[in-house]
This record gives sequence, structure tokens and C-alpha cells, in this order.
Amino acid sequence: MLKVWLLGAAAVALPFQASLTAKSASRISSRKLPKPYTLPFAVPPVLPKAYEDATTDYYVVRQQAFVGRILPGVDTPLFGYNGTVPGPTIKATHGRRTVVRQINELPDQHPSLGYVPWTSTHLHGMPSEPQYDGYAGDNSQPGQWKDYHYPNNCEARTLWYHDHGVHHTAENVYMGLAAQYHLTDAVEQALPIPKGQYDVPLMLGDASFAESGALLWDDHSHSGHYGDVILVNGVPWPTMKVTQRKYRFRVLNASVARGYKLKLSNGQPFQVIATDGGLMSAPQSVTQITVGMAERYEIVIDFAAIKPGQKIQLVNLGVKNAIDYDHTGKIMQFEVTADPFDPDNNLVPAALAPAHSAMLLTPAQAKVKRYMRVERTNGLWTINGQTWDDVEKGDFNPIFANPQPGDVEMWEIENKSGGWFHPVHIHFVDFQVVSRNGKPPRPEEKGPKDVVYVGEGEKVRVLMRFSKPGGYHGRYMIHCHNLSHEDHDMMTQFQIGAHDVDCDPVKTAPPKYGNPPVWS
Repeated sequence: MLKVWLLGAAAVALPFQASLTAKSASRISSRKLPKPYTLPFAVPPVLPKAYEDATTDYYVVRQQAFVGRILPGVDTPLFGYNGTVPGPTIKATHGRRTVVRQINELPDQHPSLGYVPWTSTHLHGMPSEPQYDGYAGDNSQPGQWKDYHYPNNCEARTLWYHDHGVHHTAENVYMGLAAQYHLTDAVEQALPIPKGQYDVPLMLGDASFAESGALLWDDHSHSGHYGDVILVNGVPWPTMKVTQRKYRFRVLNASVARGYKLKLSNGQPFQVIATDGGLMSAPQSVTQITVGMAERYEIVIDFAAIKPGQKIQLVNLGVKNAIDYDHTGKIMQFEVTADPFDPDNNLVPAALAPAHSAMLLTPAQAKVKRYMRVERTNGLWTINGQTWDDVEKGDFNPIFANPQPGDVEMWEIENKSGGWFHPVHIHFVDFQVVSRNGKPPRPEEKGPKDVVYVGEGEKVRVLMRFSKPGGYHGRYMIHCHNLSHEDHDMMTQFQIGAHDVDCDPVKTAPPKYGNPPVWS
């Protein structure tokens, strides 16, 4: 039986097929769904600091259940960081640490799904110590809180923080527990690229709705949830008014299972300037990019040659094995205005930044080559035939790899299936995509990555260095970022150096009950 929930009541499922085109998934009246491009674009709020000292910025985030409005005039129960979906953006600076206090104020039991909404917050893209990395077993129960410490010692980049609680990551992220985190540094600040109001987050998601307005959940026997309403920063198919200049967009695929192939409706090229791990050495001019779940691409679109009053759309050409609906080919619209604009920071230089250390690695430096097979075996999502359940049964000791600090390794990731793709995320490290099926990576992949799209029948090689000598020791996760696959149980771990009891991902800094202390 397929399990189908509306995060509020039961519904009837569409039968899952490897590829399906249907009119809609939502059960709510079509009259209550907005027409594409009729709602205004919105930018998530920036989270203010709670406190700061000479070295560190402190923030408080409350994980809350609330009733919000995604569809006009329709109430939808949601989970959110500080009661917003998406959550507030955190702005951080290289060299200044941050401490983010995550307080789980969610109900003791999800009102319809029945699970306990424990959470574990992962700052995706940050080389954190294991106890602050959002390990799947490091769960905060409702009523608990935890301070997450982040070193901000990597290059400027677009990160995101999201729930990583074991077995319920998909539902919690779908309900709204996701937000961006922007890290800047002196190299980025010195560039004449778009900044301020022209530096814009784009969090892509998809959802479907029950008759009541609640979110409808159907992950098709754990293969993935596909909604019929495309959301950008929590707004269905919005229209953004832009001026005749360049804009920088921080594109994040925050969907549970939907991949996107993005293109402008007029065929205009745009420039990719940064990937998961930060700035590229040089921009890549493209007309489309493929974005798997959790991948981040910073792109610059130039509206200078478009006449005021004209409109162009960001569209989705779709990827294999997604369930597409009437309007999932639409993302958002740009309406060009004649409004005045600030002419500063309106360039994309031919040279952006010194090459990221991961991009300087060569295959000859690899001390070890490892083979990773991602597949469905006997109804289970597995990595080399193993699941996260096997890790738990082994008292969290089984590991995929045990590199020493400073080691360089080549991993070959193979997906023999023709039925689904897997965006594979390796925690802690930035890597170089060396090849895809023996050929060079796509243009947008020619920068440091922490998620790689492993398509149907594909074999991808990635190259990475595991910290520097004297860096962190400990256990970190590897998993598919199709969150239904992750939850059921396509996840394993690797260990850098020896297991260090002083930074055990579960035991060292456990969540606490009670009122947290006040910073002063």
C-alpha cells in the first residue's frame, strides 16, 4: 500500500510510475490555487543577532509550529524557523564564529502523521565539528535546545540550514524547516559583482495541498514527493520586478525529491559564478543548468538589454523520473521596469577568485580510490548494499571510509538504475567533480561542490582532501539528498582519523531540556 498523508487528513494517491505527467496532485479546489506569475516575489527576512562579542556572533532560532499562508486566503499548518517559511537568512563573515541556538518548540507529536518531531540541524556546506554537524542520531526532542558552533573558516559561499532528524527529515523540511546562510569574505567583498538588494536568494520547492489547505504528503513508497505547486521563497510562481542591470541569484533546490533544469524563456545566457563550495575561478556562461536537491548555484542574469515592461520567465525543462504536472514547468517571472538603479557592483569579471583548493587537486594525488554503489536493493535504498539501519545496529561503528587528515581520495559513485537519480551529499568536505561517465563535468559543475547529481545509469568521479593535517577528527555522513531516500535509509558515514570521544557526534554536546541561559 502506498502511504499517503495530508499533513492534516487522508487522501487518495496517484499511482507512482518512473515518469508521469498529470494535471495536478492537489486536492484543494483549483480556484484556490493562484495562477502562475500573479503573486509578488518575496525575500526571506535576515535574522538579527541576539548578542556578539569580540570573536563570535550569537543567534536564536525557534523551531515552531504555526499556521501560515502559502496560497492566498488559505490557512496551512507549517513548521518554521522563527515561525517563517522559509526561515530567516543568517549573514556570517569569514573569521568570525557563529553560535546558533536551536530551540525545538514543536509539538510532542505531529497532529496527523503521529511521529515525534525531533530535529537535528545541519548547516549544509560548513566544515563543522562532528558534534555540531547535524548528525542524524543527534536529535533534539520537543522541549530541548542545543547551541551549534560554526567556525566560518571556509571560503565565501551560499549555505543552508535544514532539519536532519533521522527518519523524518523529509517531512520536517517539507513542512518548512529550511533557510539560507550566507558566508562572505574579503575576496568576495572586493569583487564588483551584484550586492545588497541585487544579491537575491532563490529557494526552490514544490508542494501539493489538501482540500483543507494543509500540505499533502505522498512519497510514493519512499521514492520521493512531487508537488504540483512550485514555490520560490515560499511563494507560488511569483513575479519579481527588476531594473535594467545585473542581478545575482543564490539558487538552492530545497525540494524533497524534485530536480530542476532551469532556463530563461527567451533563451538568454546567464553566468554561473559560484557553486556549493563558493566562487569559481572564472564565470561559466550557460543557457541552462541542472540542479539536484540541495545543490546551490549562484547565477548572474543581466536585464540591461530587456525593454521596460517586458517579462521573461525562469522555466523548468524537467529531469528524468519526476512526476510533472500542468505548471511544474514554470518557476517564476521577471518584469523589467524603468526604475532607477545603483550602477555600482554591476560587473562579472573574467577572473573571480583564486582556485579553490579542491579544484587544484589531481587524480595522481589520490591515495585511495573507493567505489560507491547507490541503488535500491530488496525494496531498500542502499549504499554498497548497506543502510543506516546497519550503522545503527553496529553501534554507529560501521564506516564507508577512514581517511587520515590531509589524505586525498577519489570516489567513484555509480547509479546503475534507470528509474531515479541520486544527489549524493558528502558532509564536511568540498570536492571536485572530475568526470561524468568518463567525460568532463557540466559547465556549472566546474567549481567546488558538496553535492553531486548522479543521474540514471551514470558513473561520477569526485576528488577531495579530508581536512588539513591537524584538522578535525571524527565521523561525518554521506547520503542521498532525495530526502525520502535518506530517511529510508540511503545513508552511511565516514571517519577522518581516529574516533575522537571529545567530538562524538551524538554524545559530546547533547541537546538539553529546560530554559537556555541568557547571553550577556
